[in-house]
Amino acid sequence: MLTPTFSTAVIWLTIHALVVAQTDDDNHNSTTTTPSWHQYVRAPASSTVRPKAVLMQFMRGDVRNPTGLLAASGNDDDGGGSPTILRRETSTRENASLVLDFGQNVVGLLAVEFAGSVNGSVNGSASGSDGFPGLRLAFSEALEFLGERSDFTRSDNAGQGAGNPPVLVPSGTDQIAVKNEPYTWLNQWGCEYGSQVCSDGLHGFRYVKISLDALPADAPYTSSAGEVSINAVTLRWSGFRGTLDSYTGWFECSDAALTHWWFDGVYTTEMCTDVFRANDTDPRSAASPSLLNQWVVHDGAKRDRDPYVGDLAVAGLTSYLSHGSPTTISSSISAVRTVLDDLAAHQRAADGWIPPASIQDYALPLFDYPLWWVVAGSDYVMYSGNVSFIETHYAALVGVLDAYYPAHMDNKTGLLVRPDGYGDYAFVPREGSAAYYSALYVLALRRAADLAGFVGGGRDVDVRRWKARADRVARGVVDGLWDPAVGAFFDRKCDDGAAAGCEAHAQDGNSLAILSGVANATLAASALAYMSSAMGRFYGNAFYDAAGEALGAGFADRVYPFISYFEIAARFETAGVNAVDGVDGALDQIRRTWGWMAANETAGTHWEGIGAGGSKYEGGFTSLAHGWSTGVVPLLSTYVLGVKPVKPGFREWAVRPRPGGGLTWAQGEVPTPFGSLKVRWDRGTNGEGFVVTVRAPGGTNGTVSLPAAEGDVEGGVVWADGSFGVQGKVMGGFVEFAVEGGGEVLVGYPRTLAGEDAL
Repeated sequence: MLTPTFSTAVIWLTIHALVVAQTDDDNHNSTTTTPSWHQYVRAPASSTVRPKAVLMQFMRGDVRNPTGLLAASGNDDDGGGSPTILRRETSTRENASLVLDFGQNVVGLLAVEFAGSVNGSVNGSASGSDGFPGLRLAFSEALEFLGERSDFTRSDNAGQGAGNPPVLVPSGTDQIAVKNEPYTWLNQWGCEYGSQVCSDGLHGFRYVKISLDALPADAPYTSSAGEVSINAVTLRWSGFRGTLDSYTGWFECSDAALTHWWFDGVYTTEMCTDVFRANDTDPRSAASPSLLNQWVVHDGAKRDRDPYVGDLAVAGLTSYLSHGSPTTISSSISAVRTVLDDLAAHQRAADGWIPPASIQDYALPLFDYPLWWVVAGSDYVMYSGNVSFIETHYAALVGVLDAYYPAHMDNKTGLLVRPDGYGDYAFVPREGSAAYYSALYVLALRRAADLAGFVGGGRDVDVRRWKARADRVARGVVDGLWDPAVGAFFDRKCDDGAAAGCEAHAQDGNSLAILSGVANATLAASALAYMSSAMGRFYGNAFYDAAGEALGAGFADRVYPFISYFEIAARFETAGVNAVDGVDGALDQIRRTWGWMAANETAGTHWEGIGAGGSKYEGGFTSLAHGWSTGVVPLLSTYVLGVKPVKPGFREWAVRPRPGGGLTWAQGEVPTPFGSLKVRWDRGTNGEGFVVTVRAPGGTNGTVSLPAAEGDVEGGVVWADGSFGVQGKVMGGFVEFAVEGGGEVLVGYPRTLAGEDAL
């Protein structure tokens, strides 16, 4: 059912709009052709993953039948029937080595199926005293960091403090003593002989270098000479493997690159979603008994492999929009809830602080992450519909908002002041009243007020208090941190004007000031324009302007896709101000940021951070599959497709597409607890006309808004179920209609375009 939405506060205009009567579910989309979006799904078809290529340019020494490793257990036609052999007559000869390419970033345990080995010299009699032939494995997500050691291995973070796992592989490689008889070796954390011949276990990587070599420290158990025969090298996939059946949400549009990046983001988060195990998570006192054997969302697939709540502000949305089940809570969704519950259970009773993750026994001092717990919890409620989460953790919510942060507020300015010894998501050395902290506090307060309103039960006092405090802090940000000279918010208020970086302006504070409502439309437009001009790079927007270099070398050229998500969301939210800083600007920033990552050899997984010139910002240590960098998924589903929950669980929703950037159509599904919400929109030739088709599940209602400038709609006639006379509410460049779920509705202009095929 489609009904007009009336308001005396708007100017009424009419358009050519055709509303197609709602259709029976059984008659919808009866085509048997394979959906076009299936081609973009990235996860491997099987939990056993085989390499895609042997990189011949990196092969060294005596390697025979290298392509045999591309066959299934030596039995396929591609080099099959015989094993791959690595030979090294003596340790003075060049070691035999080859590099396998798995075609894209993967995560799991490497398995090597050996046909056998020969000890010592291959030209003379074998001597058991020489030890078994040794293999060394070096892993890397990118070729530029593939060398004689892995780009990162768990031992790089190990050995820090009593009771933590030791450094097993100081060499940076995993070692194997290859036995003479056939067997399969699995790369599990541990050592074969006491503290010798050790491996770090799970890796996130694309490339693995296999070398016939041995560490001197592993004598007498391994030798750098001998012969090794290998039937197969495979990966045993670890993590959430997103299959066609598990996708309950998807996105597709006229720009195939954007579609690719949406699915790249989902795959990245799938790699990070895994069962929490003591032997492959962060070794720095993170192995919490309360998390063991439960699904969680780690920060990265390669490292640090600990579930950080700030990351869930983006990775959680990616999970909800791709693998949220209409009828049950999948492991992808429950993984988010597990993390939120666990961190609330470890809230510090003395002051209400919530830890960012299990690392350091839940004691890593980050100032901003309790607020991200509020924001991520709000997202969970809105997308899952599980309002009981609010009741369960209401005391924790109050502790964060009413105890911890008020204790760190400057009562004179109304701004938060970060306490000594605490960091944030980027460990920026910015003491004082940062705009980012206060703007994020405003966002959390307003989200919490909404949550309290949803559950009711006499919590009106909390709603009013949190809204009033949010307003006060917002005034403090504007009064104390707005820089009229450049038209953006300062990064922070410095008590000592000589402190480093006092003239800096940051992406995080300005973006969140817009999204939280701290900045009005005028200030928002100015801040966005400044970020475009001062922070724009060919690989995204930096998280500081030039003055940020005083806080850290490279800050003015570093791009965090995590924080870029919030800037781009702010551009979409304020779309219509102008083309540069509205939808076109948002899509341009998406194309620069995620396009740059997709153009590199990681084959599309999303990086933790981008450094100067588009580099991996921390070299080989950089995680190239990081869930907090998958913001392109919620950006495209929420703004380009236009679907957003208004009430928990999509009981009420809004469909408001933001077309631009040359896009001519978009389509997709968003999972809800009531069933899938399907949307498609099309633009007419030369951008004239617009039609939206929505198929919403029963038990829900919402609004459908058409983007339409005044010139598009003036003087037209509105159609509703074939009749004239229905008017939509026109405001802010959109024409809005109220819709009840349970069928299909098509709204558009002009009438000829609105007659196109529905979903």
